[in-house]
Amino acid sequence: MAKTNLEIATVGGGCFWCTEAVFQEVKGILKVVSGYTGGNVPGRPTYREICSGLTGHAEVVQITFDPAIISYEDILIIFMTTHDPTTLNRQGADAGTQYRSVIYYYNNIQERKAKMVLKKMSAIYEKSIVTELSPHGVFYDAEEYHQDYYKNNSQQGYCQVVINPKLAKLRKLHADKLLN
Repeated sequence: MAKTNLEIATVGGGCFWCTEAVFQEVKGILKVVSGYTGGNVPGRPTYREICSGLTGHAEVVQITFDPAIISYEDILIIFMTTHDPTTLNRQGADAGTQYRSVIYYYNNIQERKAKMVLKKMSAIYEKSIVTELSPHGVFYDAEEYHQDYYKNNSQQGYCQVVINPKLAKLRKLHADKLLN
């Protein structure tokens, strides 16, 4: 029997490899696709074009989830606590608008819930949260070699130095939300 009550969440927290790896470990997440959205140029952008910072697109992940298992709010809380939402257009060494912290909402309910989570999270961080909140736009899947990047390259240096600490933080803060 096909699942019919699935929902979509789209978030960007810097490099999509990191965000993808985080959500692939969460219960209730059926699919995570790395991609691009939020840009201002027509047509499908390439990774090289995105990296130029000239297209306006952000590196994001599109998450298909079962709200009977994990709520949209919990997805956003995990997102907000596994990247730094207080740095403008930067995550670690990755700098540029393509690495901005952003939540793309699909309807008024998601927008309202995202505003609530952002307000709640602002009490946790000393610095101001700069996470952008925008309506979703056209989503483009990233090139195939970006999909399942951590799963396919976990021994690579970037994965060891940048992604592993995010996964450790996920496991510490959200152990009850993880796959077994």
